[in-house]
Amino acid sequence: MIHYISGGTRSGKSSYAMQLAKSLAERPVYLATARRWDADFEKRIAHHQNERRVGWESVEEEKYVSQVALDGKVVVVDCVTLWLTNIFMDTEQDLQQSLDLFKQEIDALKAKDTTWIIISNELGMGLHAETESGRKFTDLQGWANQYVAAAADTATFMVSGLPMKLKG
Repeated sequence: MIHYISGGTRSGKSSYAMQLAKSLAERPVYLATARRWDADFEKRIAHHQNERRVGWESVEEEKYVSQVALDGKVVVVDCVTLWLTNIFMDTEQDLQQSLDLFKQEIDALKAKDTTWIIISNELGMGLHAETESGRKFTDLQGWANQYVAAAADTATFMVSGLPMKLKG
């Protein structure tokens, strides 16, 4: 089962996902896709880790989420944007290769006996990217979001901390 949660920055996506996970399992898994890019990112990671000290299992996987043994668990994947960034950078910003790899991962997740709560950002609702790579990534994010939403059993859009049910 896939629950898909999208929205803008600080829209309440992670909090909503974590509440959903705790309602479905006593000890859910938080799967972080962040790559440790710099000191600021280290602080962000530490903040998120502090939010879920008790009652959570934590896993880190930058690209191959489907290869982590999580059968039968409830897993919050936070988030598609960072996951895609890792894929996009490792494919040297090849748009089609990045999208194909991501779709393969989502297909593999769908086939597992796991409850996935996948968080993503709606980048296309913000400012237009100034660089070519930024525009390519925004396109990639939009196509990836559409793919996850189509594969998902439920889809929720977060606005100002409020969930809007889109599907399921």
